[in-house]
Amino acid sequence: MQNLGDWLEKVEEIGELTRISAEVDPVLEMSTITYLAGKEVGGPTLLFENIMGHPGQRVLFNPYGSSYRRLALAIREDADAKPIEIAHTLAKKMKQRIDPKFIDGASATVNENIETGDEIDVTKFGAPVMWPRDGGAYIGTADVVITMDPESKRINLGTYRQMVEGPKQVGFYASPGKDALLDRELWWKQGKPAPVAAVYGGDPMLFLVASTTFPKDVSEYEFAGGIAGEPIEVFKSDVTGLTLPAHAEIIIEGFAYPDQTAPEGPFGEFQGYYGRPGGPTPYIEIKAIRYRNNPILMSALMADWPSNECGVMWAMAKSAKVWNDLDAMGVPGIKGVWSPPEAAGWGWTVVSIEQKYAGHASQVGALAAQCMGGAYFTKYVVVVDEDVDPTNLAEVIWAMATRSRPKDSIDILRETWSTYLDPSQNPAEIRPWGSKCIINACKEFKYIKEFAPRTRLDRTVYEKVSARWQELGLKGSAPEIEYFEEDINRHG
Repeated sequence: MQNLGDWLEKVEEIGELTRISAEVDPVLEMSTITYLAGKEVGGPTLLFENIMGHPGQRVLFNPYGSSYRRLALAIREDADAKPIEIAHTLAKKMKQRIDPKFIDGASATVNENIETGDEIDVTKFGAPVMWPRDGGAYIGTADVVITMDPESKRINLGTYRQMVEGPKQVGFYASPGKDALLDRELWWKQGKPAPVAAVYGGDPMLFLVASTTFPKDVSEYEFAGGIAGEPIEVFKSDVTGLTLPAHAEIIIEGFAYPDQTAPEGPFGEFQGYYGRPGGPTPYIEIKAIRYRNNPILMSALMADWPSNECGVMWAMAKSAKVWNDLDAMGVPGIKGVWSPPEAAGWGWTVVSIEQKYAGHASQVGALAAQCMGGAYFTKYVVVVDEDVDPTNLAEVIWAMATRSRPKDSIDILRETWSTYLDPSQNPAEIRPWGSKCIINACKEFKYIKEFAPRTRLDRTVYEKVSARWQELGLKGSAPEIEYFEEDINRHG
């Protein structure tokens, strides 16, 4: 599976693809439908097949949405796996690297149509206007932006918003510290325009990888191959020299020039607020458009949960990255890591541990807050014991209420890595700096053996009741329970 069509077939098989054949206006109407349909957790991805003013074009909104099942399929796993299992599997897969496989450009399906010069017109794809105050139509939301380090030649994949500014021009906004911005500035430092390409539809797994923080000296293509379990097929562009995914739906490529900007934004962002105010922003001067026959533009609605496309995707990617970072630092006792999608995908990190020594919980909280996978934007880090499911916010809040001691259990980190998109930081110029709250919601280690035992079921009676579940007239099957009264000496 290396393209969007293969994934959509699997999504349709599990009943999570809705095709909308009625005519829909790309200006606010598509996004409104997506927002409302997304209010149901696990709701379908929407394929708009009749876009007003854009005959023959198609737009897929929120490929992941709030569905763990669709994300599991994207990383080549069982759709019915539990969220914490998906996160753990993704963490293990992120440790693997497989180099991309170069093929002849003539064999790349994205090259079924190539337009240059006067043929270029990016407005034809029906890019949506998402929110009433947006600066324009945004074609780049569920995108993969490809840049190159001019010195090492490392290829980077990232996700950045891109507003349509004309038939041959799209915005190129990138937050401070992000790889595309660093690559762009290195080219400009050499007095050269920065080559850049943007993928507007393709394997959703590439979108997930592009949205995740990886080491700056390694190409995300290698990590994508590791997650897929096979090399990503690519070809070298004869326009920009960049390495492009061979089976994407749509790719634009061109150059960003130093000291050339255009008005861009504002844009309704992932936290459910408008981001930075509109202003002068570098742009991409498009030199070529490549697309498959009957292509699908992939779009992501940035919104409050659960209509936010990035909730589940970022929850999984961030959880996996923090888990790996803690493992790489040799931290023992990690039982689970979760970034709740309800917290705008990035706002919280919850780590479940088996406490091994005094200070263990505080150590885990500090490291989870500042490791590369968890440092960006995250405001709250909560550490819980191993008997608390980090994916279950009800259990996490229960642990916070019954095990934390506010005067002793809360630490604050100041001047940490934040984002211009944080609406709580005012005035806007202070937004690159944030703060983090670390909450130790574990049983106090000093008194862990004396800590009040929690109420638990008897294993024998639980198994008896579970076997009689249908006989009792109850729906489905009995909820799974991991710890019982017999385990109380070990887990409390």
